[in-house]
Parts: sequence; structure tokens; C-alpha cells
Amino acid sequence: MTKAHRLTDNPVVLRPDQSVAVREIGPDFYAGLDRDFDGFAGHTLVAEYAFSQDWGMWECHPAGDETIYLLEGRVEFVLAMSDGTDKSILLDAPGAYCVVPRGIWHTAKTETDSRALFITPGAGTQHAEDRPITTEYEAE
Repeated sequence: MTKAHRLTDNPVVLRPDQSVAVREIGPDFYAGLDRDFDGFAGHTLVAEYAFSQDWGMWECHPAGDETIYLLEGRVEFVLAMSDGTDKSILLDAPGAYCVVPRGIWHTAKTETDSRALFITPGAGTQHAEDRPITTEYEAE
């Protein structure tokens, strides 16, 4: 019998042709995605992450919308909108989800153990320690 994978340890990459590559989490996981999948262009990462405190950084995905599905806990996602305001989306029960639009900077806030499934078009993903002044992502 083949042992099943866990998304926490072995996220999957959906290739442009809709085939799946199973990857192992390791120290160079994200660098490996860029290296092994042509800068991750046209690819989508499906992964489960657990966290129990605010992210402490912002991120932006210029390649497409990100879908986040809450598995456990309670998480507030804060989106930096193009008009300069912040929009909060509260995922407060398992099964709740949100869609973060392409190119919108966002972060997560939580005070409890939480787990979520992330479906992320990762090409060109950027990170910032502080809320970016602009909501537009910077082309690299």
C-alpha cells in the first residue's frame, strides 16, 4: 500500500498542463520552485500552513488570485486596497475561505493556533516587512 502525502510536508505544484508535482518541504523549498519550474510561471502551489501568530510581513502575488481555505482556528487577512485603505476578511470557522486578488498586498493576523490551505499562483511573489505604501506590485 502506498502511503498518502500530507500537504504540510509535501505541497503540490499544479503545472500549466494540469499535471501535479509533489515537492518536499526543505530549506530551499521556494528557491527550488523557481529553479525547477521555470520561475514558477504558469504554476500554482497548493500547500497547508500552520501558524499561531501574526505573519510579521506582507506578501503580493502578481501572477493571479490566491485562494485561502481555513482548516482550523481563526485568521484575519488584511488586504492593502488600491484606494489606500485596508480591507479585513475574517475567516472564523473551518470551511471559510477568501480570495486575495492578483497584485494585492496582504498579511494575516491571528491569536490562536490556525491552519489553512493556500492555493497560490506563486510566480513573482514579493514580500515586505512593512505595509507597502503602494498597493501595486513591483515588476522585477
